[in-house]
Amino acid sequence: MITRNTDDVVGAVAQPQMSGRYAKRLMSLVLASGLLACAAAIAADVPITTQVVDALNKVYGSHPGFRANHAKGVVVTGSFKASPEAAKLSRSPLFNGSTIPVTVRFSDSGGVPNVPDGSPGANPHGMAIKFHLPGGVDTDMVIVSLKFFPVGSGEDFRDLLLAISASPPEAPKPTTLDKFFASHPNAPKAFGTVSTPDSFADEEYYGIDAFIFVNKTGQKQAVRYQMVPEKLVHLTPEEASKKTPDFLIDDLPHRITQKPVVFHLKAQMAEPQDQTKDPSEPWPDGRKVVDLGVLTLDKPVGNSFEAQKRLLFLPTSLTDGIELSDDPLPAVRAGAYGVSFGRRSQ
Repeated sequence: MITRNTDDVVGAVAQPQMSGRYAKRLMSLVLASGLLACAAAIAADVPITTQVVDALNKVYGSHPGFRANHAKGVVVTGSFKASPEAAKLSRSPLFNGSTIPVTVRFSDSGGVPNVPDGSPGANPHGMAIKFHLPGGVDTDMVIVSLKFFPVGSGEDFRDLLLAISASPPEAPKPTTLDKFFASHPNAPKAFGTVSTPDSFADEEYYGIDAFIFVNKTGQKQAVRYQMVPEKLVHLTPEEASKKTPDFLIDDLPHRITQKPVVFHLKAQMAEPQDQTKDPSEPWPDGRKVVDLGVLTLDKPVGNSFEAQKRLLFLPTSLTDGIELSDDPLPAVRAGAYGVSFGRRSQ
């Protein structure tokens, strides 16, 4: 199912002028990434975030100006309006019921900028949302079409990528990837949850990491996000193989000009016995799901290719009322995205 160059590997603007606060935050992150890289070179101790990006480049090659993963994408804009139930769960300004502008990037998986949208290598697809809160503050959500992540840590994700790069089609069996799957049985199961949609608008996206909602009284609730379309339409592999190379990228802007695209943001609620540390372990399907609000996408971005180069989405960019859990991946993901942003900005 996964081969060296473009087969399945996870990841994971209407605002052409960034706010001063946001620009400073980007610059600080990029500078911090550079300092980490220099320190690592001196100490011969490369941070896991850099190791992950290096491993992605080993699988897909290095493509200057593009993300190390989810290199191919399209940007649109719209708004989010929370439900009354969301305000009961979290005191975040994201859920206060006001209409919040959003910038959203949909993407194919992998680090190859011209991957065909209908190929297995384009799965899983990504959806990254930047909520533009009052006062020039942004909060981000980075979700994918995988129902759960193949591994539980940054180190395991690095090792998965290295196993893929060491397992070309001609490699003797069992390959390094076969051995990795044998020791990480949830990895092939996770990849088995993805299919090619007929549109980015007709796909489900999942927040694979657990976050903690805190309400106005201080009560805490662990959740995982779900972004649910108004209809879910998946293609068979044969149908997907007959599509044009950019059919997903081309479809979304055209679709939005005809009619707004609507998603429902939901939260799967953990019960006390549910762990929050390992994103490769899904919670039972029977857990309660609460509707958090409606995401409406109604405007394509004129120069999406240029706009997405300036965008950086960080799963650790949170507001009061939403906290990190003991899941280690959001911090690793944010750090790796920062390294990738710094490299493509050079």
